[in-house]
Amino acid sequence: MQGRFYDGTDATSHAAEVRFDGTTLVIETAGQTHAWPATELAVDIDRDQARVSRRRSDARLVLATSEWRQLTAGQRQVRRHSAAGGGALVIGLVVAAVATGLLVFVGIPMASGPLARATPIDYEARMGENYNAQLSGIFPACEGEAGQAALQRLADQLADQTQSPFPIQARAVHAPMINAFALPGGHVLVTGDLIEAAETPDEVAGVLAHEIAHVERRHVMQGVWRSLGAGMLLDFVVGGGTGAGQQAVLLAGQASELSFGRAAETEADEHGRAYLHAAGMSSRGMGDFFERMAEEEMETPEQVDEVSEWWMTHPNTDRRIAAARAAEREGAPAMNDADWQALRRACASDQTESAGQPWEIRIPGRRPPNDPMPGQPDEVGKDR
Repeated sequence: MQGRFYDGTDATSHAAEVRFDGTTLVIETAGQTHAWPATELAVDIDRDQARVSRRRSDARLVLATSEWRQLTAGQRQVRRHSAAGGGALVIGLVVAAVATGLLVFVGIPMASGPLARATPIDYEARMGENYNAQLSGIFPACEGEAGQAALQRLADQLADQTQSPFPIQARAVHAPMINAFALPGGHVLVTGDLIEAAETPDEVAGVLAHEIAHVERRHVMQGVWRSLGAGMLLDFVVGGGTGAGQQAVLLAGQASELSFGRAAETEADEHGRAYLHAAGMSSRGMGDFFERMAEEEMETPEQVDEVSEWWMTHPNTDRRIAAARAAEREGAPAMNDADWQALRRACASDQTESAGQPWEIRIPGRRPPNDPMPGQPDEVGKDR
């Protein structure tokens, strides 16, 4: 049989005479003879070519598939070995992919609940301090002290109705989105844009009660465990055990990684309403806020980005809104008027420093209320 032989030292091929006696493959080129034991052969066969190599060697032999089959006729062991090797590799890769998928999408989510409940309270508290410190650099606290105190008083009233293992620490923050976040260890962040979007203190109370429920039910740590599990898998696949995968997931996620599934959101709605009722507050605001967010997402193009941010981390379904409406009760207002107005001013851009000089914080993507629209003249240059 004729073939082409590559000795592995360069890309040059050499004409070769090939024979096989069942135990040894003999390759003869000009001036050289190579004898390869059948037990050391590795064969890669496709429709046109057979590529034969010797283990632990860079040399290889290439010949037509039909000639290789003729050469090894009756030597089933060689052909089965080569074909089974490729098939086993493919099967192994498929099994590994399926196992990884099951672990990521089934195993880790199922284990996250028990792991969260087993997490020591002091460990989660320390983790919460770390998360809170990192996010404070991204979402600075609003400056209105009276408004912050009003928000904390509301959080305390709701937390008194729970069995949360952590004290609830609520804070209004500057962030260009309508949202609220529960962090590990009882920290709850409410964005100034959400406070501005709320029409009543009862709406803020509904959102705050929902987030406090995530804390009490340990949903936050479930999200952390899911993130860590995905990070460990990513680290195994691409990080080489360096921890890069885990760090990538945690840094990429931060607060948004602590979003929850539909079951957890429904549970937080139910427990949040229970806190409101136990505190003697109206729960109407929860349904009002959810419903208006859904309507504005559909009807107000200029607010789509901000409103969509809410629904991205708090999945919207008509069922949730209907459930809020069906379970709502009347009650006392969540705040008195003075506290509500203080909270509304807490993140406003017209806060003043002690020296009396006006200043403002410009949030990326938002136009200060007194700025003219692009292309619109200001009062000085306005035609009269």
